[in-house]
Amino acid sequence: MKKRNIINLIITIVIVLVSYYVFLPPLNFTAPEFWSFMFIMLAFYLLLSFISLGVFVSNHGHISTLKLSLIYKILLSIIPVGIVLILIINFVLSPIFNSKAYSKRIIINQNANFQEEIKPVDFSQVPLLDKESTQKIGDRVMGEMTDLVSQFKVSNLYTQINYNNTIVRITPLEYDGIIKYFTNRSEGITGYIMVNSVNGEAELVRLKEGMKYMPSAMFNENLYRKLRFSYPTEIFGKENFELDNEGNPYWIIPTIKYVGIGLREEITGVIILDPITGESEKYKIEDVPSWVDHVYSADLILEQVNDWGLYNSGFLNSIFGQKNVVATTTGYNYMVQDDDVYLYTGITSVAQDESNLGFILTNMRTKETNYYLIPGAEEYSAMASAEGQVQQMNYKATFPLLINLNGKATYLISLKDNAGLVKMYAFVDVQNYQKVVVTDANEGIIKAKDNYLKNSNINDDIELVENTIIVKEINIALIDGNTYYFIEDSNNNRYKVSIKVNENILPFIKIGSSIKITYSKNNDINEITKIE
Repeated sequence: MKKRNIINLIITIVIVLVSYYVFLPPLNFTAPEFWSFMFIMLAFYLLLSFISLGVFVSNHGHISTLKLSLIYKILLSIIPVGIVLILIINFVLSPIFNSKAYSKRIIINQNANFQEEIKPVDFSQVPLLDKESTQKIGDRVMGEMTDLVSQFKVSNLYTQINYNNTIVRITPLEYDGIIKYFTNRSEGITGYIMVNSVNGEAELVRLKEGMKYMPSAMFNENLYRKLRFSYPTEIFGKENFELDNEGNPYWIIPTIKYVGIGLREEITGVIILDPITGESEKYKIEDVPSWVDHVYSADLILEQVNDWGLYNSGFLNSIFGQKNVVATTTGYNYMVQDDDVYLYTGITSVAQDESNLGFILTNMRTKETNYYLIPGAEEYSAMASAEGQVQQMNYKATFPLLINLNGKATYLISLKDNAGLVKMYAFVDVQNYQKVVVTDANEGIIKAKDNYLKNSNINDDIELVENTIIVKEINIALIDGNTYYFIEDSNNNRYKVSIKVNENILPFIKIGSSIKITYSKNNDINEITKIE
C-alpha cells in the first residue's frame, strides 16, 4: 500500500510539473486559474489512488464500496469544500454587500468642460483608419516581402500608440507554425509593421537583432513562459506591443490584483519586457515611463465605468429604482491628446439607449477619467444616420471618432465598402444627428470638414418656427453625396431640407401637398429641421 501511494504521488508530481509548464497558472491565491489548477491536480491524484485501490464498476453497474482511510476522505472533501468556500467568500465580497467599493473602482471627474479641455481638432493627428482597415494594409505590406512572407505571419495585435507625436498602429511578425519556429529561432523575428493611422502609409521595420521572446515562440522562449518563470506569483493582463521613443520594441504586460477570488480586478503596475534580450523590469503605476500608452485595457475601463454607473446609488437601486443609473454605450474608440492615448465611449441611461447623456475620456496610461455632460445622439444612431445618407451604396460606418470642431462636439465617421476600404467621410453633430454631411474620401478630410461646416450651418440659438404650408414647387438635388429637397410654398417662401430629416415622408411629397414643418428662418432659404 505504501509503495503504491509513493508511486501515485510521484506520477502526480510529474503531471503537476508538466501541466504547470504548459498551462502556466499564477501561484497566487486570488487567481481563479490557481484554484482550478490545484483542484484538477488533486482530482487526478485521487483518481490514480482509487484505481490502484481497485475501485471498479460491477457487472450490475454499481460502484464497489471501499473503506477509505481518513486521509483519502479528507482529500476527497477538499474539492467540494474549497468550491463552496470560494463561492461564500465571493458572495460576501460581491456588489450585494460592497456596492460602494464597486462604484469607486474608478474616479471620474464629473465637472469636466469639453470646450476648455478638448483641443480643437488637428486633422493631421486624427486616426482615420480603424483596426480592420489597418490590418488590410499590414497584410498587403507583408505580402510584398517575399523573403519573409513564407516564414512569418502578421500578428493581429495592431496596438494604437502615439509614436513621437505620430499616431500609428504597430504589430509584430510571428512565427508561422512550429516548423518555421525551429528554422528561424536562431535569428528570431526580424521586424514589425507600422501603419500611420492618419494617412495609411505603412512600412515593415527591420530590426538589427531579431525578437526571440514572442507569443508564437516555443519552450522557454515563449513570451508567457518567460514571464511566468520570472514572476511566478504575478497575475498578468493582456499584453501590448509598443515602441519607445527610439523605435525599440517592447512588450507591455499589466500586473493584476483581485479582491476575493477573481473579483474587482485592478492594475498594480506593468512589466516591460525586451523581446530581443528577454530582460524585463517591473514598474509601479506611478513610475511607468511616459512613452508607454497602454497600461489599462479597454475592457477593464469599461467594466469599471459600468460599475460606477450601476452602483453609485447602491445595489438595490441598481435593480429596482434605477435612479441615476447609467452605462457605457456599446463600442469605443481612441483619441490622442498631449502625447497620451485616450479611450472614448458614450454614457447613456439604462432606461433609454438611443441617446447619450454625455461621454467619458480615459487616459489609458494613468486611468484619469473625465465625464463630459453633453447630451446627444448615441453613437450607433449617428452611424445609422451617416449610412442613411448613402444607403444606395451599402457602405458601413466605423465607430465614431469624437472631435472638437469649432467648439462643438462632433462625430467623425468613416464609411467603408464591402472590401473594407474607406470611401467617404461623414461629420455628424453630436447633439443633433440629423446634421450629417458625407464627402468622398478622395477629396480629403479637410474638404470633408469644409463641406460639413458649409452645409450644417444651422445656428442652434435661432428660434425655430412651426408652420403648415402648401407645396407649390419641389425639386431634388444631390450635394456632396447628400440628398436635399428644395421646396417653395404657396406664399413664395423657399425651404431646404435633407432627406434624413424624414426619409419616410419627403420622397412622397407632391405639388399641392399640405405639410407641417419646423424650420429656422434665413434671409436666403429657410432650413427645415422637422417635417410631418
